Formats: sequence, C-alpha cells, structure tokens
Amino acid sequence: MGTFIIRLIVNAVALWLTTLIVAGVSVQPYEDTQLATVLTYLMVALVFGLVNSIIGTAVRVVAFPLYILTLGLLSLVVNALLLMLAAWVTSLFGFGLVVESFWWGVLGALVLSIIGGILGLIMRPLTRKQD
Repeated sequence: MGTFIIRLIVNAVALWLTTLIVAGVSVQPYEDTQLATVLTYLMVALVFGLVNSIIGTAVRVVAFPLYILTLGLLSLVVNALLLMLAAWVTSLFGFGLVVESFWWGVLGALVLSIIGGILGLIMRPLTRKQD
C-alpha cells in the first residue's frame, strides 16, 4: 500500500511539473484553495494511472506489430490519446485535467513520461520492497 501511495504522489508531482512546462496542459481544481489543488492533482494522477494501466495495456498489446513497424513512434500517439482520455474522464467530474489539442497532448505525454521516469528513478529506493 505504501508503494502505491508513493507512486501516486510521484505521478501527481510529474503531472504538476508537466503543467508548468507545457502551456496546453493544465489542471483545474474544484476550488481555489491549496488543499483542493493538491487533491485534484492526486485524483488526476489516479485517473491517469488507471486509464494507462487498463486501457493503455490493452492498446499496447493489440498494437504491438505497429509499434515495431513505426520503431516505437506510435507510443507518442498512444500516450497522447491516453492523456486526452484521462482529461475527458476527469472533465466528467467538472474539474481536472485539460488538454487543449492533440499536439499539446503529444508534447504533454512526452514531458510527463520523461519527468515521471526521472522522478521514478529518484524514488526507486523508497518503492523497493524491504526484505
């Protein structure tokens, strides 16, 4: 359970940094308080993690031959579509992730994966299971 919470926080921080870097990706909190903003980032990170793990895994398995043909460039499109899907799901709540267009989604997904990978490497000792 502790590993899940650490990964959720890492994803929320990566999402926050992505919204600071990429102008076309933003998060709208449900209130104008700091607590509401933090909770919104955590909720969006949870939704994106669920979308990425459930739908993303299925798409990656089905599209594996296309990944090979495009030398992995299809992953940019798939990750952008998953980010836009997470934005759509959170918009059903009336707040959450906002992606301006497909190309902002591509750039946002690229920056999010780079930042998430770096933060994941930094936090790896905390997420490793203790013997």
